[in-house]
Amino acid sequence: MTDDTFFDTDCLSAFLWINDTDILQALYRGKIVLPDPVYQELSNPCIPHIKKRVDGLLRDGTALIQQINIGTEEYKLYDSLVKGLDGQKRIGRGEAAGIALAKTRNGILASNNYRDILPYIKKYGIRHIDTGSILKEALRKKLITEPEGNVIWQKMLDKNRKLPADTFSEYLNGIPL
Repeated sequence: MTDDTFFDTDCLSAFLWINDTDILQALYRGKIVLPDPVYQELSNPCIPHIKKRVDGLLRDGTALIQQINIGTEEYKLYDSLVKGLDGQKRIGRGEAAGIALAKTRNGILASNNYRDILPYIKKYGIRHIDTGSILKEALRKKLITEPEGNVIWQKMLDKNRKLPADTFSEYLNGIPL
């Protein structure tokens, strides 16, 4: 079992869009793994400030990029998820890469995209976190207060990030600390 956390684009970008990666650096420095398809998505030339922020996480050692090599078990799973083989629903490259790496390396998947990932989390028994659980862990470790969490949450909503509640406090009321 590893503590490596394989981030999907949506979960990481929630923090990148608001230019607040301090929590990620404090909680996961050196354990954030960006599957190459996720890095490619975050390197979109239409949003150069996001790529610049990702590259900062790579430079300071908070994150690293992981390739998926053809012929490996992780590639076979990745390919089947992307193509929708074996009766599986087709999903995006970022989600597929995160699932394949988390499963084969017994790591943690960080994704907010429950519609695409939930069947595979259940099927493969993958440990999972999302933006809300990251903020909850930051609160538990006293990196933020609940009011600060609400400010961060609102900034993410203002940047059109999809979150499961209107406020961080509402999220916390639905999930025990």
